[in-house]
Amino acid sequence: MHSLPAPPFAFQVEHERGRARAGTFATPHGAVRTPAFMAVGTLATVKGLDPDDLHAMGAQMILANAYHLHLRPGDALVRRLGGLHRFMAWDGPILTDSGGFQVFSLEGLRTIDEDGVSFRSHIDGSARRFTAESVMAIERGLGADVIMQFDHVPPGQSAEPVARDAMERSLRWLARCRAEFERLRAEDAPAPTPEQALFPIVQGGIHAGLRRESARAIVGMGGWHGYGVGGLSVGEAKADMYGVLDVVDGELPRDRPRYLMGVGYPEDLVEGVRRGVDLFDCVAPTRMGRNGAALTQDGRINLRNARWREDPGPLDADCTCATCRRFTRAYLRHLVTADEMLGLRLISLHNVHFLVALMARARATIADGTFDAWSAAWLERYLAGEAARGAVAKPVTPHPKR
Repeated sequence: MHSLPAPPFAFQVEHERGRARAGTFATPHGAVRTPAFMAVGTLATVKGLDPDDLHAMGAQMILANAYHLHLRPGDALVRRLGGLHRFMAWDGPILTDSGGFQVFSLEGLRTIDEDGVSFRSHIDGSARRFTAESVMAIERGLGADVIMQFDHVPPGQSAEPVARDAMERSLRWLARCRAEFERLRAEDAPAPTPEQALFPIVQGGIHAGLRRESARAIVGMGGWHGYGVGGLSVGEAKADMYGVLDVVDGELPRDRPRYLMGVGYPEDLVEGVRRGVDLFDCVAPTRMGRNGAALTQDGRINLRNARWREDPGPLDADCTCATCRRFTRAYLRHLVTADEMLGLRLISLHNVHFLVALMARARATIADGTFDAWSAAWLERYLAGEAARGAVAKPVTPHPKR
């Protein structure tokens, strides 16, 4: 068993409402009030936004990607320039994904073996190789507060044998990640962020038995500051995703944060909080913004639609973001249809703010005891709007705790 090192990492659950909880996760670059949405800055930038935008909207922690930064501009360069915090002028907490999802999505460009993954860069075709050890060195150099293990991510609806193979390999790689992580922490000084937290990742596809097995093996290793839940929102049905969260909630310790990786649609955030999730991330809000789609309490809207041509209202009447305080739907539609980059920036800002504010509201209602009623009413309104546009199915009823 591994013992937890001393702070700066700590997690305190302050309020609970069923399985939903509100807490504080302390990191070397500040505290994160949970549940929280982490804006994705894949290439050391949240697309279209700068750190001042993020601070102004209440964003607390952001995510960057080891795979993409290794390829461009290079993790060694980022380290020489002082690490990600200095490089991108963000003084809050950062989490780096290991790049496992990106590497395994390179179908036809990668080869897997027990030691690691050989692949070709999607940028220039150059030959590269990731192992548990090399990824830990990359993430050490980038200097995020929280770093993720290198894992094997199978397709969302993989059959049980395929999911088992990936899950078991992820556990073997986790042991190697931890050994290298601890070696680097002891020997690699100075580093941009001397104290980092390594999060393991629960895998197992949509198979409840595999998810339990993965979670129990990880917990049995002891000494983790938090836990990732990976391999979801990759093509499986929402009911399957929510079912996995029910299983995992019953297996992971409640005194550590749980991070649901790559999940960021509004209904999934609320359903995740209902099932004990604390941290979320997703590229969806900025990707939608670049395509002229905006989040509202009544579902997503497409600003390219002619119905908004003369609309004098804000994107969302209750939103307090800089976009909604100043600009109309009609103006934003004009910018989008004219291919003006300001429109894409303003909608992206709104979408990220929408998810950050949604999690702030969830925290507040967990604290005051109204979360159950608030979440039910919020989902009913949002999903009714989505269903009217044919976007999503009806909400999934939470499963009993397992």
